[in-house]
Amino acid sequence: MPDSAYFLPACLLLGLPFLVFLLLWLGGKSFNKIAGWIGALTTAAGLFVTLKYADPNILHTIRFDWLLIGSTTIELSFQFDTLTCVMLSVVHFVALLVQLYSTAYLHDDKNLHRYFAFIQLFLFSMIGIVLAGSLLVMYIFWELVGLSSYLLIGFWYLKKRPVWAAQKAFVLNRIGDAAFLTGILMLFYYIGSTDFEVISLQMDMLSPGILTAIGLCLFGGCMGKSAQFPLSGWLPDAMEGPTPVSALIHAATMVAAGIFLLARISFLLTFDAKIVITVIGTITMVIGALKATQVWDIKRVLAYSTMSQLGLMVIAAGFGSWQTALFHLTTHAFFKAGLFLSAGSVIHAVTPSQTDDTFDPQDMRTMGGLRKQLPVTFICFSICAASLAGLPFFSGFLSKDAIITEGFLWAGQIGAWGYVFPIIILLSAGLTAYYMTRQMWLVFFGEKRYQVSPSVHPHESPVIMWAPMVLLSILSVFIWFAWNPVDAGSGWFLSFIGVQEAAHLTWVPFAAGAVTFLSIFLAYKEIKTENPFKVGRTESSVDISTTRLAWLRDYSNDQYFIIPFSFIAAFLKKVEKRIIDTFVDNLAKGNVILAHLISWFDKNIVDGGVTLTVFLIRSSGQGVRSLQNGQIQSYYVVSAVGVFLLILWLVAM
Repeated sequence: MPDSAYFLPACLLLGLPFLVFLLLWLGGKSFNKIAGWIGALTTAAGLFVTLKYADPNILHTIRFDWLLIGSTTIELSFQFDTLTCVMLSVVHFVALLVQLYSTAYLHDDKNLHRYFAFIQLFLFSMIGIVLAGSLLVMYIFWELVGLSSYLLIGFWYLKKRPVWAAQKAFVLNRIGDAAFLTGILMLFYYIGSTDFEVISLQMDMLSPGILTAIGLCLFGGCMGKSAQFPLSGWLPDAMEGPTPVSALIHAATMVAAGIFLLARISFLLTFDAKIVITVIGTITMVIGALKATQVWDIKRVLAYSTMSQLGLMVIAAGFGSWQTALFHLTTHAFFKAGLFLSAGSVIHAVTPSQTDDTFDPQDMRTMGGLRKQLPVTFICFSICAASLAGLPFFSGFLSKDAIITEGFLWAGQIGAWGYVFPIIILLSAGLTAYYMTRQMWLVFFGEKRYQVSPSVHPHESPVIMWAPMVLLSILSVFIWFAWNPVDAGSGWFLSFIGVQEAAHLTWVPFAAGAVTFLSIFLAYKEIKTENPFKVGRTESSVDISTTRLAWLRDYSNDQYFIIPFSFIAAFLKKVEKRIIDTFVDNLAKGNVILAHLISWFDKNIVDGGVTLTVFLIRSSGQGVRSLQNGQIQSYYVVSAVGVFLLILWLVAM
């Protein structure tokens, strides 16, 4: 199919969501009842166009002249290839299910037209990133994703926390975007273009140092969008938006943009840049996994899990295997969307029927024993959690093991120190299994702690909510990606995205499985203790009101930035106090001493010299003046002395 034939699908994919955004936004509340269905039908049409025009084996490019600056023409370019095909399918599919789910989850909201309008703007922005044929076009839509995420996270703008979270996400992403823009401008300066094809052909003219700097600047954009250390703090707080928004952001849109960017620019990343990327991804993965073991909010556990999994995908890109990163992105999109939608079902089930400010329906300490009241949600959550934890026979097991395998092969090429990274991945996978077991027990097993509130009556969600959850759970099983449950390389996905011979180490699945089951066993031992995971007691002897207050969400309402920034700020404060201030104080004291020395020198040497000169001149003048007295004998004496001195001088000569 010629490239010109792709003009229509490009217009449809970008135009439909943008037109629906305008329709719903301008239409107002009169569209509330049908806004969700309009959005879902539009997204379904986009999915149909994606599948109809899928031609993964050939690159199709569409270009338009945009600006003429001097002799330089700036183009807007869009492209269709394998990467585009995968991402468009995942984005449309997950967004479709999220919108169907939202029609029931938010059915009482008075601003549904605005909610679904923002989702369409979000999709328009994300589709633009996926279709972008140059970094400039990608950056334009990159900023639109930042805007639309700000609008969605802060959808409930009358509440303090959502507005705060939206501002935090916006600010931290702007930091990463500034680095991204710097990399784009550097490419303009050195190459004169940001088109992916042009860059791939002319990158050899750049020195390794410049290429490394450009790659790291572009990676800065990924750090913001995909929540990498130290710009990861916005992601857990993005939970303040509606739960379906959390599923949309975490599964297939905003956070996926950074991984997609790394896949697009993988050809220009030098070895040094990849090392930095691997280190940053490792730090992010470990921090996310550790934090997920400590928090009590059901959505924040999943948010920190997303942060950890994004770190894993970044590590895969650092290994030079963007294909396995994309594989894990795809499997993660399904099981993480399923987890968030299932979490929303749980929150929906335990939300008090009457206003109760002391009961938090998102705190896992107010749950427990829900598996019988929510049987469908329990099954869906269990399947998706098993996939996230990396249990065999689930998709997450395949994609994680593919990355671990690439890690050990990469380490074998660069030296013994490289084995640190795949080993850390294995340990982090164990932490994932631990905190997901913890979450499963806190939500679905143990005592029915929600009974502290008499207005909580758990019930299963309606079919329009659990149907998307069931579908996502089914897609979290291994069979959709490979026939062999322990070998991703034997499946269709990696070969579809261009992996000719997928690597496979037979022992990796067994090692990963052993770590996972050991972690689950450790979590099980904790469950058998007197106070599992320190969840607290719920006996009647405990004052209920005090217990309720203790179960409120345990994160700050005032701290704006994130722990890494707080640590850096505290460190810089000490540096300023102990080094900079000490240097300035000593410099000031030195200046005072130097000023006193200069003052003494000026007073005694400079002024003294001037005074002495004046005294000598004055004394000489007075001495000479005494000889000019009008007496002839004085003149004789002066003449005689003068002749004597002249003779003496001549003799001396």
